[in-house]
Amino acid sequence: MSIWSAGRYEAVAQRIAPIAAELVETVDRLRPLDGAAVADLACGTGNAALAAAAAGAQVTGLDVTPELLAIAAAKPGGDAVQWVAADAAATGLPDQGFDAVLSNMGIIFVEPVSQIAEVVRLLRPGGYFGFSTWVRDADNPFFNPILDVLGPPPAAPYTPDQWGQPDVVTARLTDDFDEIFIENGKHTWRFASQQAAVTFVTDESPMHVDVLARLDVGTRSRLVEAFAASFERYTSPDGVAFDASYAVVAARRR
Repeated sequence: MSIWSAGRYEAVAQRIAPIAAELVETVDRLRPLDGAAVADLACGTGNAALAAAAAGAQVTGLDVTPELLAIAAAKPGGDAVQWVAADAAATGLPDQGFDAVLSNMGIIFVEPVSQIAEVVRLLRPGGYFGFSTWVRDADNPFFNPILDVLGPPPAAPYTPDQWGQPDVVTARLTDDFDEIFIENGKHTWRFASQQAAVTFVTDESPMHVDVLARLDVGTRSRLVEAFAASFERYTSPDGVAFDASYAVVAARRR
């Protein structure tokens, strides 16, 4: 079972849908998507796939978690997309079958060498690879409490937010892509209250739900309290709001 079936991923997807729209608009400017063959990898509940289909593309949405694909297929316009359950780095889709490959906060969680090789295999020469990625912020209410309570994570060969570093992006893509574009932005997370923000991490966000499920009762309580304290710093009479940095990246396959 994928960790993305934990919690309620759609609660995340709804909040990051504007980034998916920006991603599709960016690639559409570089390579018009009307009539294009497009693959949306690690598509989740389909925000980017559905936006690309609305722009006139012939879209295949692919994700490792069938439960998320079922939600995507049931959305308005979902019947215009071919939904495939498969690994983003081993899609089984045809060689050079696509004019664009997209991913909204998806492929950043996949081992990068195999993922890039798969994207290169899927794209026709001159096709575009476009994706969004989180960029590490010094203060991140979703992440800093984990560090404070659990300590630094074990050393890993890759982390999702490495894709937010321009030098890493360039090094990973330069052998197979040119005309690399990186556009940075700020995404505002908003919650009706501090409790709503806490509920988001305890019950909805799959990555947080997965982390919390692995802890003993005492440690889990301390981590939930740390999240509550972190959100309190961003609480006003209007609720909780804080910005998170992200980037939209696009590159042309040679």
